[in-house]
Amino acid sequence: MPIDLMVVDLDNTLYAANNGVFARMDKRMTAFICNTLGMQHAEANALRVRYWRQYGTTLRGLILHHGVEPEAFLHNVHDVNAHELLCENAQLNVALHQLPGRKVIHTNGISEHAERVLDALGIRHHFEVIYDIRYNEYLPKPCATTLKMLLHDEGVLPVRTLVLDDMQENLVVAKELGTQTCWVTPKQSQHDWGYQVAAVEDLVIHFKS
Repeated sequence: MPIDLMVVDLDNTLYAANNGVFARMDKRMTAFICNTLGMQHAEANALRVRYWRQYGTTLRGLILHHGVEPEAFLHNVHDVNAHELLCENAQLNVALHQLPGRKVIHTNGISEHAERVLDALGIRHHFEVIYDIRYNEYLPKPCATTLKMLLHDEGVLPVRTLVLDDMQENLVVAKELGTQTCWVTPKQSQHDWGYQVAAVEDLVIHFKS
């Protein structure tokens, strides 16, 4: 089926998960919880992980259970100087040019962070819209309602949409809505997705005529 739209995750999808960007965010989240809720580091770190597993983002748990103001949290956590850890990726730039369809970012982060990451990778010009955590009242992926909104606003059919993500939980929702799916991971294992690639640039081979 032809692809009209690619919905691409940002962190740990457009760059390798082990490069340190997300590790910096994890540290800042734990520090924020320590300072805001008056917890010791171990307790705060455990809470961060528990809320992330339960709600999809730590922020969601902090909003629901502690009344944390989301913007203060989001700007603090994403202040990680991602440009220090990322560099232009010429191969990815070429691949995005060759891959079909309009391309947008869908991230549980904020657009400011996404802009910085895309600029550092040298691929900002490929993405026409950034749908961030604010798009649907701070509701994180996986969320069928949010993805339905995105597809509606983009004016595309699910079957002609390809969702790329490193998190299988997010792909479950996409597949249930009828989109095509791509799991971006270096893991080599059986899966239920349309494509599995170690890096986004590896997807090109599947679309060559």
